[in-house]
Amino acid sequence: MLRKKFSASQVRIWIILGLIWLGSNLCDRLWLSLDHSLPAWDQSNHLTKSLQYYYSLNSPEIFNGEWWRSFWMLSTKYPPITYIIGAFFQKIFGLGNDQALLSNLLYNGILIVSVYIIGKTLLNPKVGLWSAGLTLLFPRLYQTRLQFLLDTPLMVLTVACFCCLTVWKYENNRQKQWLWTIIFGVGWGLALLTKQSVMFFLFTPLVWLAISYLWQKKWERILQLWVSFLVSSLLWFPWYRTNWIYLFSTVQNSNAIPATYEGDPPLNTIAAWTYYWQDLPLAVGWVLLLVPGVGLLLHLLGKFPKDKDNIENKKVIESMKWLGVYFVGSYLICSAIFNKDTRYIMSYLPILAVFLGYGLTRWRGKWQPVRWITVLLAIVVMITNLFPIPRTEKFSLFLSPGVAFRPSLGQEIPVKDIIETAQETTPYQIVNLGVIANTDNINHNTINYYGQLANFQVYGRELGNKEEYIEQDSVSFDWFLSKTGDNGFARENQLKFADTLNNNPDFNLIETWKMPDQSLVKLYHRKQASVKIQPITKSVDKIRLDRVIIPQQASSNYPIPITYEWSGNWQELQNGLVLLSWYPEGINNNNYQVAWIHDHGIGEGMLWGNFPDNQGFKVTETMAMLPTQTIKNGNYSLRVMYLNRQTNESYLIPVPDVTLTINNSLNSLPSPQLDLGTQLRNVSINLGEGISGLDTIFSKVGRFNQYDPIQDYLKQIEIALKYRLDHYPQNHQLNWTYGLVLSQVLQEDPQEAIAALKQLINIAPNNPYHHAYLAFVYLYNWQPNAAEKALKPALEMQPNIQEFKALEGISKLMQGNFIKGWQLLSPIL
Repeated sequence: MLRKKFSASQVRIWIILGLIWLGSNLCDRLWLSLDHSLPAWDQSNHLTKSLQYYYSLNSPEIFNGEWWRSFWMLSTKYPPITYIIGAFFQKIFGLGNDQALLSNLLYNGILIVSVYIIGKTLLNPKVGLWSAGLTLLFPRLYQTRLQFLLDTPLMVLTVACFCCLTVWKYENNRQKQWLWTIIFGVGWGLALLTKQSVMFFLFTPLVWLAISYLWQKKWERILQLWVSFLVSSLLWFPWYRTNWIYLFSTVQNSNAIPATYEGDPPLNTIAAWTYYWQDLPLAVGWVLLLVPGVGLLLHLLGKFPKDKDNIENKKVIESMKWLGVYFVGSYLICSAIFNKDTRYIMSYLPILAVFLGYGLTRWRGKWQPVRWITVLLAIVVMITNLFPIPRTEKFSLFLSPGVAFRPSLGQEIPVKDIIETAQETTPYQIVNLGVIANTDNINHNTINYYGQLANFQVYGRELGNKEEYIEQDSVSFDWFLSKTGDNGFARENQLKFADTLNNNPDFNLIETWKMPDQSLVKLYHRKQASVKIQPITKSVDKIRLDRVIIPQQASSNYPIPITYEWSGNWQELQNGLVLLSWYPEGINNNNYQVAWIHDHGIGEGMLWGNFPDNQGFKVTETMAMLPTQTIKNGNYSLRVMYLNRQTNESYLIPVPDVTLTINNSLNSLPSPQLDLGTQLRNVSINLGEGISGLDTIFSKVGRFNQYDPIQDYLKQIEIALKYRLDHYPQNHQLNWTYGLVLSQVLQEDPQEAIAALKQLINIAPNNPYHHAYLAFVYLYNWQPNAAEKALKPALEMQPNIQEFKALEGISKLMQGNFIKGWQLLSPIL
């Protein structure tokens, strides 16, 4: 009989949890069906990453180590589990923001069950049920789950981890303890694959348990914690191993920089430590905050009848202490971080729901209806916050001020039209669009996301924030998108440049769209684009160079304008690199000495689409070249070789009769921007100068990557310079090797970079920085012993350079020699 009663009770509980889950998801889907707005900056960025994982998972190669490396590198800033789960849901339901948000079906279910189990384990099933229901009524949580962000999965997996840890803590059966050890390890690993900040919430409970069990000499429990960490590492270690180098910049970019920009209170002020406390009424709502609090107070004052559930005071105190460890610890850690954001501390709200659930269940006897009145009132507040119901604004503002999050019911933003217009204007190539506007709906991330949905043809990029960057952007982007009226976070110098586009003779205004606020969005395209592609009626057996347009005379001290016209079949053009060598006239072609090179991918690697093999196209490139050193006066001829990057097929291409006279007394000529390959080769020679050279390189590379959204120029340089160094090692060996090393390092290909750096050391063994670079790449690839050996010559040549000592210290730490590592690093830190 008892068993039947127990089973019926359990079934009823799961039915209630299921109804809570169903109700919350129906509310979410109704809101999304009404909303016409576009995902904003962060949401679009995360959706783009999910889209990249979607396509990567179309052809997985689970036994290929290189595939796994590239898979983990799709997201270098944030761990990818949110994107992977979003990709799976989009595989089932189709691509798009609303489809990706169907992952909330999973997250809401995990959250409800986790909060219920925490409440049930610590107090009783009734508290667990009320707590689970309250969680979904918090304004902060239902606002956030309507957006594709990391915060919801991070919160859910963090709470799930705490749930597993709680069950493990209170489990007395030894076998079940070990089972929950494994389950917690898996959850911990998944949470760390969501975002590193999971440890802001789990750190204090884990340290509390470890100290408690050490004090009590419960060694098996300590072992179980250690095993759970090892289990978790099986999941998170591959991504962190691949991308650990980015974690340092992520801390800076996500903490100090935005905090300063947003004006967050400094840590030495009271405001910094009360920031999240003051936010609680907005995050939870006054109704859900006050009524349970009053109920708990009246319970402690003995104003209610005796509790039928009869939870022992000792159990309540112990449970509240455990919840307090999590809540207070996470509050203090998050408050100690300079950058404040109300979403960052969401993971403590479901634990607060357990406190509030307990307080709500204290209303007993004739006051018991207060529970239902409170929940019904919270549901009404949620509905009025989320949906534009007439005459509810004052009510909503009174009970839940400043948290209304209603769908946009007006005119749709014409982003898809912008993407389609760009595609129709240049249908055969990648569109790289400089986006000047920076509002919720028109910004580089949103444009980029919808461009990726259009089969990865259109990319949105943000303009630079410095004057010199704007000048470079103005000649490097062929496309710009501007907006009148409110431009959000766009900088003043960016807007000044936007104002010049209307009267700029280099650009055509392609189309104008009217926004819901009556502002205008304008799309511009360069008249003389860097690449122009046209279909031709005939098929071409091999790539042809039909014409070279170049000045008769030019100085080698300045960029030299040049136009190439190629023709060929699509596949050969798309996969083709051209190795262009300029050499003094009158030498033997079979044993020529190259004066300078202008290697690049045909169409700069920006050809897009799939067409029949026999379909011919004409590709016109308008660019500039620059010799890598001062060239003597005289006449120079061109030699061209075609290299197929897929098949490695190569052949000489007949060259039209073209001669360039170098006259170094001439002034500069008007010219387009240098192609990215030339720019990177030129800047790579700074590798020989050490730290100062690296500063120069990385200040420029960030802009290069804006102009090639797929960074194909790096692959072009790598393949072309490898070919040259293999076949013509007598020419410019040092400079070409610098270019090869830099291209491979920027592609984060440690094995190839190590091989190229060894080649560089063979060429120039007396430069200590060459050895230090090799040591750094070994460290990046988790080979500390090899790094220490590689660094030894650098330390012998320059023992006092701090960066060399830092590399040595890190190599010692990674080998487990913590004392020596700390001795080397402590004077530097």
